[in-house]
Amino acid sequence: MPQSLSKVIIHIIFSTKDREAWLDRDIRPRMHAYVATICRDLNGEALRVGGVADHVHIVTTLPRTLSQAAMVETVKKTSSKWIKRLDSKYRQFYWQRGYGAFSVSPTQLNAVLEYVESQEEHHRTHSFREEYREFLHKYGVEFDERYVWD
Repeated sequence: MPQSLSKVIIHIIFSTKDREAWLDRDIRPRMHAYVATICRDLNGEALRVGGVADHVHIVTTLPRTLSQAAMVETVKKTSSKWIKRLDSKYRQFYWQRGYGAFSVSPTQLNAVLEYVESQEEHHRTHSFREEYREFLHKYGVEFDERYVWD
């Protein structure tokens, strides 16, 4: 086979440091658009970016030449620098250290895209902590509470 082909869809989730509500209704659409641009610049296909004031969801394809960790690091680093340069009120903005990344089956893609799209509604009744715990349980990820929430 003379060429390498890949279509790996991932759902990435990470929060702001200490889950502070930095991403208000004014900046959130701009942050989401910027994150989508970073994914595209990395040769990923940004299928949906969403979230609420304290965290972001990214549904994207993973470029075949980039590791998951490198992609997340670049997205977080680049978007953090961008928002800090945007306005002095964001000087203390940081993303949390860790992240969650979950595989998305093509058969479940529409459901995941709808889920990300409905984040505002979802978080009227669920906290980020509850949501993240649900993802970890759904995907069978064993975790230590002491390290998930620092």
